[in-house]
Amino acid sequence: MTQSLVSVIIPVFNGERFLADAIRSASGQSYQPIQIIVVDDGSTDGTGRIAHTFADRITYVRQENRGPAAARNAGLRHAQGALIGFLDSDDLWAPGKVALQVDALEKSPSFDIALGRLQRLKLAEGNRFVPHDGPELALNLGASLIRKQVFDRVGMFNESLRFADDWDWYMRARELGVSILVQDEAVLFYRRHQDNLTNQEETNNQATALILKRSLERRRKQHGTASSLPPIRVHTTDDSSKQSEHGTAE
Repeated sequence: MTQSLVSVIIPVFNGERFLADAIRSASGQSYQPIQIIVVDDGSTDGTGRIAHTFADRITYVRQENRGPAAARNAGLRHAQGALIGFLDSDDLWAPGKVALQVDALEKSPSFDIALGRLQRLKLAEGNRFVPHDGPELALNLGASLIRKQVFDRVGMFNESLRFADDWDWYMRARELGVSILVQDEAVLFYRRHQDNLTNQEETNNQATALILKRSLERRRKQHGTASSLPPIRVHTTDDSSKQSEHGTAE
């Protein structure tokens, strides 16, 4: 039986510190075949040099600096797989992440996205990353595996957003009723450090407010009222599903 090709998109800007680890966590997956696309969003450090040391494992794309959304869209244009994964250059995938999520989507063809949990890691003494709290559920691209055809329905990432473009995409997907299968396993190691974009609290709060406002306006326009978003379905061990406690979150 032919295995489905999975395309992994790694957007990066000045990521020389972490990029090699991210590429290794994608190329070292227990599942194959995998196409790894590194999109260098105009880096001015050694990112390109590091990427080229993995030339036998990746497709390297460089563009002028236009933000994470534009980098993800560039990766999508080069993606050949029927399944799409995203990995930020400072994060890591669990070794069985892709195999787990491919299997889930193959067994549940009515679902469009498999979403695992993320484990936050914080920087500790000795430049080590250690777990911070337990695995959590969040609408995070890095914890997802998405059927490529979903992008025909939802569209690409909004390049006018320099922050939270991933959450904006997920909001649009949920408004359209894209079905999300949630898994209990932690599949993404989310590394927190001083250079995270999410550390820019005021800018992120402004972007979040704008995204919520646009979502409410779209729902009012479509339904006459800002109706709740469709429920997220949680996968259980007996292959049935149930409504997530996060299913009606705005």
